[in-house]
Amino acid sequence: MLTNRQLFLKHLGHTSDAPMMLEIVRAEGIYMYGPDGQKYIDLISGVSVSNTGHRHPKVVEAVKNQVDQYMHLMVYGEFIQSPQVRYAERLAEILPPVLNSCYFVNSGSEAVEGALKLAKRYTGKSRIISFTNAYHGSTHGALSIQGSEVFRNAFRPLLPDTFQIAFNDEKSLSAIDKNTACVIVEPVQGEAGIIYPEDDFLLKIRMRCKSTGALLIFDEIQTGFGRLGQMFAINRFKVVPDILLLAKALGGGMPLGAFISSREIMSALISNPALGHITTFGGHPVCCAAGLASLNVIIDEKLAESCNSKSDLFKKELSHSLISEIRGDGLLMAVQLSDPSYIQYVIAKAPDYGLVLDYFLFCDNAFRIAPPLIISEEEICLAAGKIKQLLDAAANNSNKK
Repeated sequence: MLTNRQLFLKHLGHTSDAPMMLEIVRAEGIYMYGPDGQKYIDLISGVSVSNTGHRHPKVVEAVKNQVDQYMHLMVYGEFIQSPQVRYAERLAEILPPVLNSCYFVNSGSEAVEGALKLAKRYTGKSRIISFTNAYHGSTHGALSIQGSEVFRNAFRPLLPDTFQIAFNDEKSLSAIDKNTACVIVEPVQGEAGIIYPEDDFLLKIRMRCKSTGALLIFDEIQTGFGRLGQMFAINRFKVVPDILLLAKALGGGMPLGAFISSREIMSALISNPALGHITTFGGHPVCCAAGLASLNVIIDEKLAESCNSKSDLFKKELSHSLISEIRGDGLLMAVQLSDPSYIQYVIAKAPDYGLVLDYFLFCDNAFRIAPPLIISEEEICLAAGKIKQLLDAAANNSNKK
């Protein structure tokens, strides 16, 4: 009988020629476990998915209860399903009043696709503005607005009438004109290495969009649900978009995405043609039940409010000669090293030290720290100690060459 490793190599489509190939048989809280009892501290949360940790008891309970009621019934938008409407109601309660109409999909990329269609349909325009070093997904439309030519070029031709401008460059906002349907932006650029807006840059985008009639889309797929120390970047930066994109932590560990707007704007998908956007599994009732339970845990346990003090502790404990900077607030941080050549060693060897770390797509001199928000201060100190041991080994390995 073939092992799981052999089956992985033989039958699964791969994303690179060097996958991590870390086999996990169980996960709980901030920990993941290998088949031989290996224990790993998850410092990336499945890339900001497991904000309430792995298998939070209340999320697991919600999933089991929903499975006992029903799973898939009908394509999205036709039947009234309690998990969908209750979750949409809860989201509307915590978002700005104008963001009151939720369209559930399956993933972040699909949320992007739906939002781009909605903006073009509502405005009657086609031009889409995005930013260099932005990441919005890998489907064809999302790839068209991704901020890296390395990833895009092999798949051309892509979506037409898309243009990229520089993040934090006020002069570049002149590209937003009367022909622009929408501007899509990450409030904090994730894969660029946790880059924050400067000098009210988001507000300036908002004002430019308002003056030209373009819709503003916030991609909070990675920053949402407490990751930055507040529930959403909207709360932190006091700028409200026309369309909000959510996914990753939205499903509490289950696959779920959403684009959220006003009822007026969302209604553009209803007619001319009808079925302007459709999805079979979007808003799957089990995923919505899990997501609602996870959101309530974040609120009830005040996980967002605790993020900044935990971030401060990480930064305090991660004092090392190889670390040149730690960017980011809350539990979304980029640990920049003085020499980019250390990064590959650190990521590859992390499991040997009981850690799971990850790269950034568009930043080659830093690694990501984004653990579940439930991580304790004791666990932060433990993880930081292991990271420093790993960095010591990286430095020692370099000195031997």
